[in-house]
Amino acid sequence: MPPTPPSAEDPGAWPPAADQAPRRRRREEADPVDVADDGEVPDRSESWPPVRRLVSLGIAGFAALLTVGLVVGAQTRHESYAVVIFGVQVLFVAVWVVASRPPAPRVVAAVGIAVAIGTDVAAVLTRPASLAPLAYVTAAGFIVGVVGQLTRPAGRQRVTESLGSSLVVTLGVVAFASVVVLSREVRGTQAIVACIAAAGIAILVARLTDAVVALPRIAPQVPRGGAGVVLGAMVGTAAAGAIGNLLDGITPLWSALAGLATAIVALMADLSVGYAEASRRIDGDEPALYLARHIQGPMGAFAFAAPAAYVASVLLLL
Repeated sequence: MPPTPPSAEDPGAWPPAADQAPRRRRREEADPVDVADDGEVPDRSESWPPVRRLVSLGIAGFAALLTVGLVVGAQTRHESYAVVIFGVQVLFVAVWVVASRPPAPRVVAAVGIAVAIGTDVAAVLTRPASLAPLAYVTAAGFIVGVVGQLTRPAGRQRVTESLGSSLVVTLGVVAFASVVVLSREVRGTQAIVACIAAAGIAILVARLTDAVVALPRIAPQVPRGGAGVVLGAMVGTAAAGAIGNLLDGITPLWSALAGLATAIVALMADLSVGYAEASRRIDGDEPALYLARHIQGPMGAFAFAAPAAYVASVLLLL
């Protein structure tokens, strides 16, 4: 007997070949991975964002300049170093606001600049040197940010996102001010040289390695290579150990360990910025200003590396 055609009540009992095409098309549309006719998964590496060598070289150069500024500035008086740090904080606020594009950029920027001024003054004038005044300024800045966000014309629209941006900017500028406090400690300048140099060299080597060979790709959507991260951590640690061998009062082994901790924190922060940019690209958001989104990584790396350097120095070097 010929097979019975499907009934209207049971369309899935015996689907003919003609009815399989729409179902397969719907399945392929729902599945993010395309399947070829022969069952092979096609190579989608061509759609990955390319690693631009000139951009990697430019970011490496910027990281080197920032490292030199932070290390050389630590050799000056505390007041002068606070001025250098304030310039870095202003650049951090500008880059982060432009790159992240919060709903109330003026409020976020104003709070960031105000907190930067307050933390730098507290870091220089407090006797004895302590992080406690920086915590008070941070709390005050966050309260001011909340009030500013709630009183803006848009009201509570996207207020959570604005508060998150204000918190990140506030913590970033406070983190930079912590190195001013560290410079006032005994052997604090030597600790800054070892740790900040380790972080800067790690970022420099990682970006230079990406310019040569960005393999293996950490994620398809992030134009970074795993080899650069590993090599950067290794070279940064070795540089910290070598610097510790040249400085008085610093043991090379402990200097290398402190440099390793600071370098890893800096590298992870730099990578996290790349993931955040890839997430915005996947969500369909317009890319931020070209210069801001590329130097956001090193700025965030040094912002997170500063408190890591303080903690590692207190535990291992001071």
